[in-house]
Amino acid sequence: MPDSPFQHISDSPTLPKSKSERDVYDVSSLYEGPITTASEVSGDIELDEKLRQAYFWIVNFAIISPHYDLEYHDGPSTQLRIGDGKTAISLPSGQSYSSFVLMPLLTFAVRKRCLFIGGPGRGKTASAILMGLLAGYSLKDVRRSIQHGQPQMTISDLLGNPLPSDLINAKNMDDIQIAWRKWLSMRVKIIDEYNRIPTRTQSALLTVLADNYAEIMDQIYECPDAAWFLTANDDAGGGTYPVIEALRDRIDVVVKALAFNHRFLDTLLTRIEEDIRPEEVMPSRIIFTESELDQMNHAIRGVKVPPLLRRRLEFFASQFEYLDFGGEQLEYKTKDTARIAGLDVSQLSAKASGVDRLKDLGSQTMNGLSVRALLTTLSYVKALAYFRGNNEVEIDDLRQILPFVLHDRLVMNADSPFFETAENERLRSDRVSWIRRLFDLACAEYDRLDLDQSDPVADYSKTFELGLEGLTASVVETRLVQIENTLRDWTKGRKLYGHLYEDILKLKYLHQRYTNYLRWLKWQS
Repeated sequence: MPDSPFQHISDSPTLPKSKSERDVYDVSSLYEGPITTASEVSGDIELDEKLRQAYFWIVNFAIISPHYDLEYHDGPSTQLRIGDGKTAISLPSGQSYSSFVLMPLLTFAVRKRCLFIGGPGRGKTASAILMGLLAGYSLKDVRRSIQHGQPQMTISDLLGNPLPSDLINAKNMDDIQIAWRKWLSMRVKIIDEYNRIPTRTQSALLTVLADNYAEIMDQIYECPDAAWFLTANDDAGGGTYPVIEALRDRIDVVVKALAFNHRFLDTLLTRIEEDIRPEEVMPSRIIFTESELDQMNHAIRGVKVPPLLRRRLEFFASQFEYLDFGGEQLEYKTKDTARIAGLDVSQLSAKASGVDRLKDLGSQTMNGLSVRALLTTLSYVKALAYFRGNNEVEIDDLRQILPFVLHDRLVMNADSPFFETAENERLRSDRVSWIRRLFDLACAEYDRLDLDQSDPVADYSKTFELGLEGLTASVVETRLVQIENTLRDWTKGRKLYGHLYEDILKLKYLHQRYTNYLRWLKWQS
């Protein structure tokens, strides 16, 4: 009996590429034995192709999501505007994707944590279930493993219970065995409506989500690396209980379930008439084994981030933390200093008189970026490049990933003058477009400053990274004078923005390293 159309996987490649575009020559391969390719390990196809097949099956047959908001352009694309508000219509010339399907799939590949937000019935839980099925679990096991947030949930409901006989007979805590919940051992974990879980139980969930272990009565259960999928019905993270800050901070990407397009009602009708439930007919060809998941994760980590692209990410990230009135000493002029002191960052930002607040990207935010946000960004841009069949991350990959990683991490300062213009007012509610606009503006400023060609801090850093060993005192003194002269030049009427603030701190760091080395040289002599 032929497969249902819902189970069909095309034999044609989803993204035709020549072999040379994927393989990278490595001289060490001359000394190795027979080559084992990804396709040989997985049986039929390379794992990046298998991941793309999974995406296209989900987006075409399982989750109705015709919202191609991750746009790529392969040459000129048609751009139109419509309506009194001149709403832009973009027709991408390159293969583009739906974030609601692709971001969970990348989370599955890199074993991170994804939060679905959107109203009831938008497919949040259904999407999470599909991720569990991709990992090879049965539909019954996936459904039974879902932890449904509700106000009465206790830590025992979430993690497990001590055995009653042990509680009676145990002479010490080590004698007590815990009946752990089965979901703790799974490589895909689903928490439905996590903002309805009581605060105390959220703290126990945080331990599992952040540190991969569960604890009850001094007993520890070590969990495997897993992809996490959480759902909530609103953007603010509210619910029966407020979500504790540490738990929100551990979520890597936030994905919105967009509204159903009613021109696809015929698809729903077909499902009713043919009694089809997509989660029951997932093709076996797109299901990943545990070893394939490990191999794919390893391959994703090997994707390169070119130095010039990394430099653009540094420049973008440096825009947000600096706050002139945050402190007196240079190092403490940050938004975090003001936040810890309980001061209003927005009011302090408005006091800045020496900068153009429309131009200053930092005036649009209430905070800067954490190390965790940057690590997550790097993981996901590598995953996106891998998904697209590339060995290196491209600037468009970074532009597409940032809004989902920073959705809840970069807090908007809605009182910034930037949002008072008619052009930017709508960005107050559209965080994805806002963060993309921030990145575009940062890149425009990066290009205006010509930092690819003229970046003294990068030059000083490269020189320093060659090492200090063998340098004479005169060479070190010369470098110290060069750094001091650069800083003096910057003080001559130059306005202080976030990226310059971080450059100053980097030069101060290099100056201190050379100073310490010079002192050691003099002590030796």
